Amino acid sequence: MRNKKIKFIDLFAGLGGIRLGFENVFQALGYETECVMTSEIKPFAVKTLNQNFKHEFLVGDIFQIRNEFIPDFDFLLAGFPCQPFSSGGKRQGFLDTRGTLFFEIERILRDKKPYGFILENVEGLVKHDLENKNDKIGRTLSTILYTLEIDLGYKVSWSVFDSIEFGLPQSRKRIFIVGTKDVRVNLKDNKPKFTKLHSILERGIDPLKSEFIDKLLSHFQIDELYGKSIKDKRGGENNIHSWDIGIKGYVTDEQIKLLNKLFKERRKKQWAIELGIDWMDGMPLTLEQINTFIKLPKSELKLMLDDLVVKGYLKFEHPKKLIKEQTSNGIKTFREYDLKNPKGYNIVTGKLSFEINKVLDPNDIAPTLVATDVSRLAVPDGNGLRRITIREGLRLFGYPEWYEIPAKEYVAFDLLGNTAAIPVVEFVASRLETAMSLENHTHFTSKEIPVCAS
Repeated sequence: MRNKKIKFIDLFAGLGGIRLGFENVFQALGYETECVMTSEIKPFAVKTLNQNFKHEFLVGDIFQIRNEFIPDFDFLLAGFPCQPFSSGGKRQGFLDTRGTLFFEIERILRDKKPYGFILENVEGLVKHDLENKNDKIGRTLSTILYTLEIDLGYKVSWSVFDSIEFGLPQSRKRIFIVGTKDVRVNLKDNKPKFTKLHSILERGIDPLKSEFIDKLLSHFQIDELYGKSIKDKRGGENNIHSWDIGIKGYVTDEQIKLLNKLFKERRKKQWAIELGIDWMDGMPLTLEQINTFIKLPKSELKLMLDDLVVKGYLKFEHPKKLIKEQTSNGIKTFREYDLKNPKGYNIVTGKLSFEINKVLDPNDIAPTLVATDVSRLAVPDGNGLRRITIREGLRLFGYPEWYEIPAKEYVAFDLLGNTAAIPVVEFVASRLETAMSLENHTHFTSKEIPVCAS
């Protein structure tokens, strides 16, 4: 590093987002960077890495790479998955990391002794495996910090960042853990920068064509759909139910009023008390119970309800009782139908096969992209609706326009769902370089540079 050349390794590389952010910063500051080893096991991620980067040493499963085969390097980069640790450790109250992916980071740092590292993980790592509910951090993060600081001798800082504050129109919270051998990095004082979704959207993409979309657009103008969810398990003014647009078949105005009322009433605890069972959020109600808040002749009410069952808006079922069973792993709880209680009418709230379940607002931000949900997100384009493109997905993470994912949409978004937001990495890397410069030029000690623990 004295010659302003930095060698690094990229573990659990994914799409290479941490590498991109790291190299962007150090190269802009005049450093020569060299990735001497990349590790990734997903075939499509490997294909993408090969398309976008040159590799000195691209390997698969890090468990299979012995320390002596790893070239010397200055920094370790890793967006490692979070795993629970065993309780058989020997660190006096701390849990053992053996058998986890973090242990691979630990054993490489211990043997190769690089100058520093940047680790990234989900926000949930902060309170993973809490010992006491009021603790600020859980035992998993405590173990990681203890290992890095006490066992390995690094000066460590950590913080949780939200990508929305770094000029990306997506809220995505991730923890970054940074360490060096001689100086503690200050991760505070980012100046928030905000953008809206429309800044990354493409234009003129072919819209979706289907009966579902036709029904949706026949009831709402495009701008009326901004920010709306289409789910039967949720209420509120920003939600559209299947019966509001007749997805499963025609419903009368009276049936819509009935469904909206039943949707709310079935969540009240009084009905569980009447039946003598443990309350659950969304219970089937009998004809008699429904008749207490829908004042219609029973015969007429039953016809309406049965018609909604036939069309699939309601199901006719027994309520479920709570069962507790002692197992070798502790007490297992689950629910099963209580055949002693009468059947009732309940909203169908399982996983619905709607083509889209949310229309994003171009003047707002995108939710945290999750691979399983992204195919059901829609954006307005002209007079129609369409799905998010791969290019838009890349822009939501700050990837450059030259970057390509050579895969179909569902594969691309599976990979994007686990990647890092590049502007956040750039901020962390810039703070790392600043700390290094302060140490080299003014000989600050680790005590003079504050710890960031959010």
